Amino acid sequence: MSVQVWLAFIVAAILISLSPGAGAISCMASGMRYGYRRSLPNIAGMQLGVALQLVVVGIGLGALLATSTLAFNLVKGFGVAYLCYLGWQQFRAEARPLQLAHAQTAAGTPRALFVQGFLVNASNPKATIFLLAVLPQFIDAHAPALPQYLVCMATLTVVDIIVMSGYALFAARVLRLLREPRQIRWMNRGFGGMFILAAGLLALFRRA
Repeated sequence: MSVQVWLAFIVAAILISLSPGAGAISCMASGMRYGYRRSLPNIAGMQLGVALQLVVVGIGLGALLATSTLAFNLVKGFGVAYLCYLGWQQFRAEARPLQLAHAQTAAGTPRALFVQGFLVNASNPKATIFLLAVLPQFIDAHAPALPQYLVCMATLTVVDIIVMSGYALFAARVLRLLREPRQIRWMNRGFGGMFILAAGLLALFRRA
């Protein structure tokens, strides 16, 4: 992969990461509820989900997902159901200020947040098909594929960590100013609604 192609992929990676979606919602929701540092496992889980998406595309399973109606609908159905579950959990979350929300509940453990981040990205067939359409444009068919895919994976991971950290940090620094239970309750409901909206958009997604 030439430097010019790599720089072009960095631009594509930034646009992919910045595009609003379930990942950004998850980062902001965890940032608001637990603070930036405790959101890091969620961000790390997302990177494992992105890595899985790239592996799926790299070994050809992405093409199967793009052509098999059953496989596509199974993955999409799980993704929709999981986003709805996250939305319901966020909607009914306790209205506590950030500084009082450090109790280690089951939903806020590092392990739980890591799994949440992983599942949000791994269960999105829309991302798989998008990568399936975008990645081949940056892969030189006349050069070994594995090193190029590893470069793309490392680049997308670094970019996504930076962008998702920005979302979580914004939520932790700005939304933490909301201290009244009524304000926090409405923010929780707002994020819950955004998760459910993301689920609805994913449900409407059809393969080209």
